[in-house]
Amino acid sequence: MPMFIAMNRFRIRKGGEETFETIWRERESHLEEVPGFIAFHLLRGPEGEDHTLYATHTQWENRSSFEAWTQSEAFRKAHANAGSASTREIYLGPPQFEGFEALLEQLR
Repeated sequence: MPMFIAMNRFRIRKGGEETFETIWRERESHLEEVPGFIAFHLLRGPEGEDHTLYATHTQWENRSSFEAWTQSEAFRKAHANAGSASTREIYLGPPQFEGFEALLEQLR
């Protein structure tokens, strides 16, 4: 099954974790409107000295479905408030994007 996985890594300043998680819980993603979307996950990773690592992980039927999402009105609506001045201070730099083509899949 061809699949594309899109990930963004976020370094969130210590003390900003609750704010960051709330932003993601309360946002309107509009992903359900997009053809080819399979799943979304918000992942909390290890803590560093000055930050906690987070990643978003979306699964798509293929790369072209993901690319169509990034050009869609749903994408613009979902990201309309990203990086607003009221929450900008919780981030240590911009998110780091990583995209992967799935080569093997093993399911239970």
